[in-house]
Amino acid sequence: MRPSPVSATVDFAADGVQHGFLRLPYSRDDAAWGSVMIAVTVVKNGDGPTALLTGGNHGDEYEGPIALFDLARTLRAADVSGRVIILPMMNQPAFAAGTRTSPIDRGNLNRSFPGRPDGSVTEKIADYFQRVLLPMADVVLDFHSGGKTLDFLPFCAAHILPDKGQEAEAFRLVRAFGAPYSVRMLEIDAVGMYDTAAETMGKVFVTTELGGGGTASAYTAGIAIRGCRNLLMAAGILRGNPEAMPTQWLDMPDGSCFTFAEDAGLIRFCADLGDRVSKDQCIAMIYPTGRTGLEPTELRANRAGLFTARHFPGLVKPGDCVAVIADEVDGA
Repeated sequence: MRPSPVSATVDFAADGVQHGFLRLPYSRDDAAWGSVMIAVTVVKNGDGPTALLTGGNHGDEYEGPIALFDLARTLRAADVSGRVIILPMMNQPAFAAGTRTSPIDRGNLNRSFPGRPDGSVTEKIADYFQRVLLPMADVVLDFHSGGKTLDFLPFCAAHILPDKGQEAEAFRLVRAFGAPYSVRMLEIDAVGMYDTAAETMGKVFVTTELGGGGTASAYTAGIAIRGCRNLLMAAGILRGNPEAMPTQWLDMPDGSCFTFAEDAGLIRFCADLGDRVSKDQCIAMIYPTGRTGLEPTELRANRAGLFTARHFPGLVKPGDCVAVIADEVDGA
């Protein structure tokens, strides 16, 4: 396979603190010899495990970038045993545009793995992570939030895996992160995901959903900042002990957790995030907007549980996920 066109201005093997870029050549109308510049910080101190910390996988999710920009400016090499690689805006074109997908090629980075060195801009970024960054890592923390179209109870999560040792270590770090909720995650669309790429390599992979609506609150940003440092401490990379935080474990065991719209219109929620709902309870109504006087369509819960995520904008289209209901369970 041809080499990656991405080049790094940092030396991943050098001790100390380095701030630089991953530079991807990108010829465009306003810059014939232009580049996509993805900011990266490397903090290394001797031998030890490597943590790869990423935000901005989707460009309209902000808690992760806030936590990682903060960490990049404050983390000292003397406090680290091993290496921390920090990328606050993994998909820089999407982050700059404030969109979920890249404005260059409409690529969803989190569905583009393993990528291609001769593909689109998004595929080239995915390829560099697949072949260069992920092989360096022992632990991967990829921050997500709801973006502009979902809102979540703030949780940290990992996946159920065939390798139970790998799974147990991931859930140990989820617990150390200390989000208000911790989730045993079920993905409804796992093809091409960064998560899958990392886990297939045997990496310990942890992720989050920390709010939504295309913004970050002081509360959710604080969870991200504290949780990131807690995870690094628990992984033995950052000096100190994780701050113990209460968490409620949640499980999403199957597809009945997800409710999808089959009609377009104006959505009215009949339950709020954090509410306990019963099976067949009406959790939302969709009003048709073409004319007045029409009855709304009722959306009912497929299962009993905790209302964990919801569609964010007021208008929905057929196929939109409008609600996620999870089971409250004992700790993993």
